[in-house]
Amino acid sequence: MSPDNGPAASAPREKRARARPRVIDCGVHHALRSLKDLHPYLSKRWRDHLDAYGFRQPAPFLGASPCPKAAAGSTQAGAWPPGSDLALLRTQLLDRYDVEYGLLHLPFPQGMDQRNQELGAALCRALNEWVVEHWTSRDKRLKAAIMVPGEDPEAAAEEIERWAGHPGFVQVGMVTHTIEPLGRRRYWPVYDAASRHNLPVGLHSSGSNGHAVTATGWPSYDVEEQHEVAISQQAVVVSLVTEGVFALHPSLRVVMIGAGFAWMPSLCWRLDHAWARMRDEVPHLTNPPSETIRQHFWFTTQPAEEPERPEDLRRVIDWVGWDRILFATGYPHWDMDDPEQVFPIRLSEEERRGVYNGNARALYGLR
Repeated sequence: MSPDNGPAASAPREKRARARPRVIDCGVHHALRSLKDLHPYLSKRWRDHLDAYGFRQPAPFLGASPCPKAAAGSTQAGAWPPGSDLALLRTQLLDRYDVEYGLLHLPFPQGMDQRNQELGAALCRALNEWVVEHWTSRDKRLKAAIMVPGEDPEAAAEEIERWAGHPGFVQVGMVTHTIEPLGRRRYWPVYDAASRHNLPVGLHSSGSNGHAVTATGWPSYDVEEQHEVAISQQAVVVSLVTEGVFALHPSLRVVMIGAGFAWMPSLCWRLDHAWARMRDEVPHLTNPPSETIRQHFWFTTQPAEEPERPEDLRRVIDWVGWDRILFATGYPHWDMDDPEQVFPIRLSEEERRGVYNGNARALYGLR
């Protein structure tokens, strides 16, 4: 649901805001104005490389991004690229909604999409240095994800080691559209480093792996791509669980960002049913997959599903677990959620405290 606008809405919003906890927004998007923003953090070798050769990404798009929300008309009014102006972010989000902390997620982390893995590692290091200097150090309300070159897991683990413990970072960020399913062993060094430093892994729908978001080919329309994001996130959850990631890393925590959560109960029911009949194939799964999912996964609200009967949303969250839901606006996307309007159901005081603030505070160790 898009935020309300105008003076007539300000007084009711202020009244509603006083009735809820301060927001910890787990879905805020920032952006580079251009790649030249990274030049101060790149060696001459890589600056020259980008000038001469550019990127080699495994993506077929030339004139547009596969992500519908990257279109010019799909964001809040203001700076272009959207999310690239800190002052505007403060005005439109942090101050307006009394945000205690905003967790930054770079929607297009170029470093993980590079075929040239040395370049990918250099870009991730530069992005992390840039976000500290220009974002988290300039507003203490902002926290970020350590961007890692996940297709080069050893380099990714090194980047986690480099930044773990820094007050500006509270999780590890990876794309979800990867060369192989994220549960595969090639990515395990990333999870090992994240677990070792007690950092959740935030998985926001993004990435250009050269494959369509669907299982059968490229969709024709943005509306298809928008919907298929949730389905692709389901595949990520299934891969992480069935490949045994959590059997090896029992303390690992994963946050699914930007794909809703109402699909989770049906996924668990179906996966449990398959596991009950084929559990000998996956002996590392000693308990039903739904138990593993409930133990290791959190979900952001944006874009929260909006059923015709609001109480259906309550039934879904009751099943998922109120302690597993993290509020997110999705700023600056066109469908960003106003914290006063995102839930069409009446929340108890305990539910409000958890969703808007307490769940994220506990997960990320925020003070």
